[in-house]
Amino acid sequence: MSFEKTTVLPQDVRTFFFVGIGGISMSSIAFVLASKGYTVRGSDRTESDMTQRLRDAGIEVFIGHDAAHVEGADVIIYTGAVNEQNPEIAEAKKRGIPLVYRADAIGYLMQKYKTRIGVSGSHGKSTCTAMISHILIASGKDPTVMCGAQTAEMGGAYRVGKREDFVFEACEYKDSFLGFFPSVSVVLNIDLDHTDYFTGGLEQIKESFRQYALLAFAQEEPLVVSNADDGNTARALFGVEKTTFGIVNDADFCAVNITYNNGCAEFDIARKGEFFCHAALSVPGRHNVYNALAAAVACFHAGVLPADIGKYLSDFAGLARRFEKKGSVNGADVYIDYAHHPREIVSSIAAAKKMTQGRVICVFEPHTYSRASALFSEFAASFADSDKTFFVDIYAAREVNTYGVSSAQLAEATDGGEYTPSYEDAARRLREYARKGDTVLILGAGTVTEVASMLAC
Repeated sequence: MSFEKTTVLPQDVRTFFFVGIGGISMSSIAFVLASKGYTVRGSDRTESDMTQRLRDAGIEVFIGHDAAHVEGADVIIYTGAVNEQNPEIAEAKKRGIPLVYRADAIGYLMQKYKTRIGVSGSHGKSTCTAMISHILIASGKDPTVMCGAQTAEMGGAYRVGKREDFVFEACEYKDSFLGFFPSVSVVLNIDLDHTDYFTGGLEQIKESFRQYALLAFAQEEPLVVSNADDGNTARALFGVEKTTFGIVNDADFCAVNITYNNGCAEFDIARKGEFFCHAALSVPGRHNVYNALAAAVACFHAGVLPADIGKYLSDFAGLARRFEKKGSVNGADVYIDYAHHPREIVSSIAAAKKMTQGRVICVFEPHTYSRASALFSEFAASFADSDKTFFVDIYAAREVNTYGVSSAQLAEATDGGEYTPSYEDAARRLREYARKGDTVLILGAGTVTEVASMLAC
């Protein structure tokens, strides 16, 4: 779908209408614009906790899409999940109401801030964004934040602060992040994903991330922060001036002397070979060491003292749906995690292995047919360290199944895999299978978290 890129909205704009207002990113933009005195309305397909939160904030929300909803709107903001057949989009085009893509709206908002820290990567964006935000807030700064997941600290996925620092999650899907204006471009890692858009495969993805990183050099005091241990990132950013972080390879910021306590890493950070700070993370997994390193580099650039960086990394409590504990079943701890890519699944299972005395049991809901098809073998292999994996049906999101792929096929291809046709059946099998000392991981980016709620019944 085509859209008009914009860096300056018309001066007489007073009313924004959001098509798909209930999403994490869209709702955050809506809240921020409402806090600045604009009139904000929107629509979504279904009721949710977020649509109610929007209403509680005085934002009008329609359930369902109708052309009449755009009456009085000066600008329409939409996501990549909608198409030209949406009646509100079609009516906006008919009336000549400007259509602004979600990412461009964020780009417009960030331009008035001095330091704009954008966190990109195929994995870990939300956690690293939240880490940076936590360090800045705890150190006495007042950032504006646009995150892809909710944190207890912010009471949501966004925060409105002063005009100094803007911290945001930079999503690569449909090249959304190329509409942003980062002064600090963080690249955590690069993987094959979103194959419905990136039809050119990994090379197209790497080129997109390179272009995103280079955006920083159009700003004052630019900084590119990249993972020295990730081969795709190193190749994508070859020749680009950058500050690197890593554990294995030589880097400007390195994690050394790493130990683990109940799955959580404790380590020193060395900057150019010299002691920088010490951190003892409260979130599990080796992958979070990388997130912490990237956050340390960005926050140091923003003026936070090294000792404060280590202190506030240590008390970062995590965020919603990122290895979040949700109760127990038969004495087994139950966690929900947003992992929906093979590399993320491997990291989550590895973290669970470090903190459990018993077995690791997974429930997985693949997210989109295109991803399940393109990465089928990788998904099957990613559960090698899971003692048992229950697969529920693929979460379609924006897609129809033209790929001929299914969760039953994935279960058959996976050692220890079993197909469970519904959330209810997955919950039933967990009650039968789990025992004291086990760790249960409920994985996926869709609505599979309902399984955890069913276990609490």
